[in-house]
Amino acid sequence: MLNISVNDKKEILLSGTFDASQVQKALPVFESINDSVTVDLRDLDYISSAGLGVFVVTHKRLEKLGKTMRLTNMNRQIRNVFQISGLHQVFKIE
Repeated sequence: MLNISVNDKKEILLSGTFDASQVQKALPVFESINDSVTVDLRDLDYISSAGLGVFVVTHKRLEKLGKTMRLTNMNRQIRNVFQISGLHQVFKIE
């Protein structure tokens, strides 16, 4: 299950599992972003290609607006997924 919250700094905090079954839950949040944003992944345990797809679509849309999406606090497993997929070259990862 994926949990999504926004902190007082307007950062999106994700925890749990971001797979195909959670895309419909995540889409309204990510589709509502119209400004540069930080997504904190410190408590995300798993991300599938469907979850990555939500990130990619959001990144492309924000890029057209001249905005950015920054990903922070990835654990080793999530970082490996981004490296294997080549997305570590697309996103700003801290």
